[in-house]
Amino acid sequence: MKWFARRQSADIWDEPIQGPIGDIEAAERIRHICETARAGAEAVGGSARTAERERERERERYERAARVAMEIAMKIADDLMRDDAVRRIVDLCMKADDAKTAQILFRAIQAGWVREAVQRDYPALAQ
Repeated sequence: MKWFARRQSADIWDEPIQGPIGDIEAAERIRHICETARAGAEAVGGSARTAERERERERERYERAARVAMEIAMKIADDLMRDDAVRRIVDLCMKADDAKTAQILFRAIQAGWVREAVQRDYPALAQ
């Protein structure tokens, strides 16, 4: 019975972008993606006792969210807006215990004060 079947809600990172977007809209979209994917990333990276199937599903959602956010961030022309967006993605990666991706993104941050803030929050990335 399809009437009672649950519909999968589309995640914001799966929604197509309608036309070109500016830096402000891109930064806002990345912020929203990271906020939405945060709970799933915490489930992936945390020690929460979740079923293996659920954890794999959350990992897949996190990876899609991070990939889309990185693709959007690469298109931001303003350096400070891009660095702030990358910082949010680094936070998301660290919640998911994905230090390898976070380290790569950390190296892409150019603004000194943003790098210092990330180092303060995640000292392991500074190595």
